[in-house]
Amino acid sequence: MRAEVRISSLVPSGLVIESVSDSSDSIILAVRSEAGMAECPVCGSRSRRIHSRYDRQVSDLPCAGKQIRLRVITRRFVCEVPHCRRRIFAERFGDNVLPTRSRQTARLECIVHHLGLALGGRPAASFARRLMMPVSNDTLLRVVRRRAARRTHPLTVVGVDDWAFRRNRRYGTIVCDLERRRIVTLLPDREVATVRAWLADHPEISVVSRDRGGGYGEASAKALPDAIQVADRWHLMENASAAFLDAVRKSMRAIRSAIGSTTITPELLTSAEKLRYESYLRREDTNAAIMALARDGVSIMQIVRRLGHSRNLVRQTLRGGRADVFQTRERSLDAYYLFLEGLWSSGCRNGAELWRRLQMQGFRGSLRTVGEWTTRRRRSEAVSKQQLQRVPSARTIARLMTIKRDCMTKADALVIAAIEAGVPSLVEARTLIDQFHDMIRKKDEAKLDAWIANAKASLVSSFATGVLKDIAAVRAAITHPWSNGQVEGQITKLKLVKRQMYGRAKIDLLEARLLGAA
Repeated sequence: MRAEVRISSLVPSGLVIESVSDSSDSIILAVRSEAGMAECPVCGSRSRRIHSRYDRQVSDLPCAGKQIRLRVITRRFVCEVPHCRRRIFAERFGDNVLPTRSRQTARLECIVHHLGLALGGRPAASFARRLMMPVSNDTLLRVVRRRAARRTHPLTVVGVDDWAFRRNRRYGTIVCDLERRRIVTLLPDREVATVRAWLADHPEISVVSRDRGGGYGEASAKALPDAIQVADRWHLMENASAAFLDAVRKSMRAIRSAIGSTTITPELLTSAEKLRYESYLRREDTNAAIMALARDGVSIMQIVRRLGHSRNLVRQTLRGGRADVFQTRERSLDAYYLFLEGLWSSGCRNGAELWRRLQMQGFRGSLRTVGEWTTRRRRSEAVSKQQLQRVPSARTIARLMTIKRDCMTKADALVIAAIEAGVPSLVEARTLIDQFHDMIRKKDEAKLDAWIANAKASLVSSFATGVLKDIAAVRAAITHPWSNGQVEGQITKLKLVKRQMYGRAKIDLLEARLLGAA
């Protein structure tokens, strides 16, 4: 038995259907209000005296694959209050049924709003047409902006971080409520004055979580001097690891001496490695010229003017960088060296055959990579083992020194053992970084002062100096539960929405979509 559907259920509550007409693509319903009187929007008095009527065309939710159009018969009433300045007014249907001057019902606008939040302008307009709710992309964006959710609760704990409109060109600031895990607002830049002005308008904030950049700390100190500043724990641990990598780069000469690779035989190098080695020799000439002027007491600016190099290059050289011979990434063959050496020792010397066997082991590199290795291996058979040895990159050494011995190959373990025996200052730096990471993980704030005193006399002294300058925020990071982790997650969501709109959305639309989707 076919179920009958009441036609009155097609229209929002409070409206009564007068007539129905059907076309190929839409259903037109003539409707009116079921109320017998209306309230004056100025004085609030009720009136039953009808002045006239007019038709109002409104779109509603589709039904049975067709659009629904409402022809709303709207009555004009006469206000009978003698002193009211509005003599004639049109009846209102309520914002939850049909908002004033709207061309859509409230329930259709709610769907349009959620489509705009999820998809943006043009994609949402295209999807809405398929749902038999044709709406322009401009209307979608206007609805998203108009219905943007605004914060009503007080702020106590906030996280502040920057995000890129365009990387290395223009940045903005995101502010999040860490207690409710919601975005509060987006600021158009990351200038100290902008962040300070916003924080000053919210004196109820008691905790500010931020990264270790100086701008947000300065803004928080000026706007909210009594608020607790908390440094982001992830950035603290990442900065500590970067400080150890910098210490390894500064120690590359000592590392080469420790593992007996101070001399490089050009005959053993491939064509690509020869180019890198020649580049290294040119870098060494440049480094020697810079260091000679620095030993004579010449300032960085004068060195830049005399030699014509950039200020950043001169500063990096004076800090001990630019010492790697082969500045390369980790090679794809590194994980297969033991397997290769076994095949080579068993008599398999053909590069193509070695490559095919490596592919069976999961190797995804090219035949050329294996061919270069076999060429170098043949050339090296008549050379001593000491000349064969090659120093890994600084990043590889830093990684190997911070992982467990049972996670590395025997060859890597021997290299690291030689480095630890020959460069004890690097071992001390690694120990200090491990202690700092352990402090952060176990929230052991009592050891911080002793750690700073020990670190200031080591290879990571610059990192220790930075921690000392921001000591209050670092202590708060160890003792308080707040951090900027969830702010980074909100930035990931922001990037998704921004790229979905091809980076062309203004900050108010971007903020409206983020606040509405929270």
